[in-house]
Amino acid sequence: MPEPSGTTELSSQGPGTTTAREVSVARDPRARPNLAWRATRAFGAFWWDFLVSDTPEFFLGVLALIGVLWLLERAASLNAVAIGAFPSLVVVLLAASVVHARRRH
Repeated sequence: MPEPSGTTELSSQGPGTTTAREVSVARDPRARPNLAWRATRAFGAFWWDFLVSDTPEFFLGVLALIGVLWLLERAASLNAVAIGAFPSLVVVLLAASVVHARRRH
């Protein structure tokens, strides 16, 4: 079988020797994602598992809570209402979490 251009087969000298093709494949940047990409994916996977985990609806609930508070504070300039609404909305989200957990188990 002919070798791809740019690589030549080295003669086998026994166990533990490598061929030029094996060396070129090992150095091929497409063979393995680079370190920066693997680190970025691992970082993203950590935060996804930490924040979303197995209940994405609560992550969305927290995002909705933050959005409502931001709208109250920015759009309507109702800082006092936002401060008062925050504990109430957190209690509602916590109650939904407890109900959800009881249904699952």
